Amino acid sequence: MPSLGADMDAGTLVEWHVGPGTVVKRGDVVALVETDKGIVEVEIWESGTIDAVLVAPGTKVPVGTVLATTRADGAPTPATAAPPAVLNPPVSPAAPHAEVRASPAAKQLAREQGIDVTKLHGTGPHDTVTRADVERAVGATATGAPATSPEHERMQAPPPPAAAAERPSGIDTAGMRRAIAAAMARSKREIPHYYLSADIDLAATIAWLEGDNARRPVTERILLAALLLKATASAIREVPEINGHFVDGVFRPSSAAHLGVAISLRQGGLIAPAIHDVQDKSVAEVQIALRDLVARTRVGRLRSSEMSDPTLTVTNLGDQGVESVFGVIYPPQVALVGFGRVVERPWASGGMLGVRPIVTATLSADHRVSDGHRGGVFLAAVNRLLQRPEEL
Repeated sequence: MPSLGADMDAGTLVEWHVGPGTVVKRGDVVALVETDKGIVEVEIWESGTIDAVLVAPGTKVPVGTVLATTRADGAPTPATAAPPAVLNPPVSPAAPHAEVRASPAAKQLAREQGIDVTKLHGTGPHDTVTRADVERAVGATATGAPATSPEHERMQAPPPPAAAAERPSGIDTAGMRRAIAAAMARSKREIPHYYLSADIDLAATIAWLEGDNARRPVTERILLAALLLKATASAIREVPEINGHFVDGVFRPSSAAHLGVAISLRQGGLIAPAIHDVQDKSVAEVQIALRDLVARTRVGRLRSSEMSDPTLTVTNLGDQGVESVFGVIYPPQVALVGFGRVVERPWASGGMLGVRPIVTATLSADHRVSDGHRGGVFLAAVNRLLQRPEEL
């Protein structure tokens, strides 16, 4: 059972996507695990063949529990007098299309409404049946009309009933708040925070962004958030001590910028999965990754690596009208960067006074690892990089 955050001590295995004899490669999704923050896809870290699954679906086990055993490609099957202890019966690899994938929330709603998910076409990742697919089927059953495709529905169907929109997603929001409370209490108890802020003139950034977007199709246009993430990742190179984990009394810096992005869930709560290797991505690639991450977060299709290895978290509350945010560090990370709303303010530049678009960037950092001088160097680097957006 992987650790998907400092506040996680156990998880529930929801379902297996593999069985004994399944050949897997590094990065394949092999199981779904439920935590207090939702359903997460668990990836495998080494290529090989599944020997046995050791934990049955529906079982809650502590972090670190062995879920399955594997053998390397080409390795002989272990010769034992008896098979290893298996908590659930061996699962044979399913025949193609023998079972329709469906999210736990979709299955729950389908049971409540008497809908057969095997009859539905999934629109989620890997043709997974989502809650929205079930809701369409429920609406079609109520009216006696056949379920339509999402494209046809967008063009012709009225908005879904308010009652359907207000149904809970299946995530335990009370449990999520308890998990967040535990992590934040630990953070404030153990981490000596210091806080810095800097106002940044975004005139050059916004001018470049508008010009670049004018040359792009609407579906490929870049948001300011992507530029802020890229500038953060680039500034880390100058101040590496804010990027990594503090574990067992030792800071372990990361050479990669896996930026956790704080995303609010529609049903309540907050989650901060990572965009990996932001330092190596172009701004356009960061935008694509950000759009994909938000979409998958909202439907509960995150991967374990996205939850387990953020090296620095970025939060942006500008869309909520907040001008500055001083966040609480999420352990074992050692810093959190915040951006507020872009506001027009009087600003002196080159000896001239004018009105400019200004954003307040903030840093919450761990004083055990860095100090105010180094934090100031970081914010100055973010500012400098945003003045030359074409170089990001």
